[in-house]
Amino acid sequence: MKRFIENALESNGLWIIARLFLLVIFIASGLAKLIDFEGSLAEMRAAGLHPDWLFNIASAVVLISGSLLILFDRLVWLGAGMLAVFLFLTIVIVHTFWHFSGEYAKISLYFALEHTTVIGGLIITAIASHLRKKRQA
Repeated sequence: MKRFIENALESNGLWIIARLFLLVIFIASGLAKLIDFEGSLAEMRAAGLHPDWLFNIASAVVLISGSLLILFDRLVWLGAGMLAVFLFLTIVIVHTFWHFSGEYAKISLYFALEHTTVIGGLIITAIASHLRKKRQA
């Protein structure tokens, strides 16, 4: 059983699946910003970001290109860094729970905590990619 688990954890297939699962939300969000452009512009305006079209396109580019770097296991540290900075800025700009009270503050806090957790996952992914490549060399 131990050998089976070791083989699974070292397999390229599981490595691809893990990266894909991590990236589903980023890819979906990036594509949504392009497919529902008007709706995404409204989100940018609601967050106080102007010009809305520039922030929407920049967000889509960061979400999709960062995801592709990780998905194809190329410059994973860069892709993870791009997405981590995006999430951090989302916390600071949108999920400002410290400015609110009541239920809205609680929901914003939960989003901020989720984003923080995903940032940790992105860092772990960059470390794992680095170590896997180092091990193969």
